Amino acid sequence: MKHTLQTTMFRTGCILAAFAVILGAFGAHVLKSILTEQQLQSYEAGVRYHVMHVLAILLGALYAGKLPDRVLRVAYRLFFTGIILFSGSIYLLTTGPALLNMSFKWLGPVTPLGGLCFISGWLWLAWHAKKIGGIQVE
Repeated sequence: MKHTLQTTMFRTGCILAAFAVILGAFGAHVLKSILTEQQLQSYEAGVRYHVMHVLAILLGALYAGKLPDRVLRVAYRLFFTGIILFSGSIYLLTTGPALLNMSFKWLGPVTPLGGLCFISGWLWLAWHAKKIGGIQVE
């Protein structure tokens, strides 16, 4: 079987989705009694953005062939990097002190970089969808 960008995006999206479910359940069942309300809200925001951008990756896999590979590849990388930087830093910032007895405060500036990756991915897709005449939903 030929390994394509579509296959990569779909597999990565599925794996990231599984992790999002695991992390969401972990937050709801384990962290609820360990974290403060504010920490739990931050953790849940990390999960929410994680899921949202997994769906964006999976949607991109569905549109492979309708947009140039280069356009999808850049968006995929931005969304993937955003999940790691934004959600990943939030996971460590919120759980590190309680679970690992470690502070990850140095990751604070990383979170907005992940947010910029998310924003850049969406704007990249919007710009290129316009340039090629838009995406037709069948």
